[in-house]
Amino acid sequence: MNKTFLALAAFIFFLALADLFIYASKKTDDQSFQQEINTGYKVYSLNIPKNLNFAGEIVPINNFDVRESFDRELVQNVYFQSQTIITIKRANRWLPVIERILKQENIPADFKYLAIIESNLTNVISPAGATGFWQFLEGTGKQYGLEINEQVDERYDVERSTLAACKYFKEAYACLGNWSMVAGSYNMGITGIKKQAEMQKTNNYYELLLNQETGRYVFRLLAMKEIFTNPQRYGYKVRKKDLYIQIPTVSHTINAPVQNLAEWAIDKGVSYKLLKLFNPWLRKNELVVINGKKYIVKIPKNGYTNYEKLLPLFMENKLDSANYFMDTLLVQ
Repeated sequence: MNKTFLALAAFIFFLALADLFIYASKKTDDQSFQQEINTGYKVYSLNIPKNLNFAGEIVPINNFDVRESFDRELVQNVYFQSQTIITIKRANRWLPVIERILKQENIPADFKYLAIIESNLTNVISPAGATGFWQFLEGTGKQYGLEINEQVDERYDVERSTLAACKYFKEAYACLGNWSMVAGSYNMGITGIKKQAEMQKTNNYYELLLNQETGRYVFRLLAMKEIFTNPQRYGYKVRKKDLYIQIPTVSHTINAPVQNLAEWAIDKGVSYKLLKLFNPWLRKNELVVINGKKYIVKIPKNGYTNYEKLLPLFMENKLDSANYFMDTLLVQ
């Protein structure tokens, strides 16, 4: 009996020791893993630039509230790597188009970053129905000259919607008198921000107490300007071949009704999908054209949709498209 009891007690003792050994091993593994995290994973705070400007207007970055507001937007966008790097790639295709129109309309080039913060250079639709790169509501789009109906929606046309945005910027500047207020008004409206300026006795965006969305708006714009101007400072390094290439196109004028755009596209040597990708403002499979009206439709040049054929031309600077980030971003 005593021998049986002793044997059982010994078994229980060794079982307990085994459990303690396994627990200790697990704890050691966890501690080792935590040490690996601590030594291998780093998230850094970011240096704040000493000087910032928007459209040539000085940003009072030494004011603590301005500094902290900018820091918030810079950190959030630098560490939103997936979205930011995709937007950098898209920018090579779209920012030269936008910059050309801004220059043509005498609008400061910094307003190109407004299209980035509005849509990340995509034809998105907001819950409120704002549409396109510049996020025009239907009524506002029509107010600034865009055609919007069941068949045609020029909010999806980058060039025409950029021209409409320029009309807004000019109107807002005539009313508000400085470009930072114009940028803020794009979120809040001219009337809304002017009312706040009058009530708070200042026409300086950086001195205004605004709702959270508008209060962050220009700082987010400034953050994107900083990232796109100095991408390597924030860890973004993209090869030239990684950028989205501007696809060479040919233009066709349509001045008569087209009952079936899919058939029209095939007749021109492209698919219906490509027709819509290059002309997203076409909203139906037909196009009604009234007397005297005409539409310019763009389709890719023959053979210029093959990436393997297009890339060498792009790398050798044989395309008309601008190499947007050559000096600041790219490694060869």
